[in-house]
Amino acid sequence: MSYEVAKSNEEWSTALTEEQFAVLREGATERAWTGELLDEDRAGLYACAGCGNELFVSGTKFDSNCGWPSFYESVREDAVELLEDTSLGMVRTEVRCAKCGGHLGHVFPDGFGTPTGDRYCMNSLSLEFKPAE
Repeated sequence: MSYEVAKSNEEWSTALTEEQFAVLREGATERAWTGELLDEDRAGLYACAGCGNELFVSGTKFDSNCGWPSFYESVREDAVELLEDTSLGMVRTEVRCAKCGGHLGHVFPDGFGTPTGDRYCMNSLSLEFKPAE
């Protein structure tokens, strides 16, 4: 897949922290309940920490009690890319930034009580919060 923002691994490792690189470029997952944005409740936008692509608005964030920031929909349908993930012996849907291909987390159809029924379970390390002015 060709992305609008394309960098070498060396360029990404210079632009990101070691932990962000592991998540965004290598598909790692931060430990549950450790992310800085888990309890963020101010109005604003959540963007890709790698390229700044706007991904989620604060009004779609909800407490799913899963240990990671959760949203019920992306800011635009084309903001994220959804891919089948068959790692770890299960079938899941991986969520990537559509602009740079960075791994954000996974989406699950268990967002009970939300307008879409979805739970975008995102890594705080893959996101940058931009408070509303």
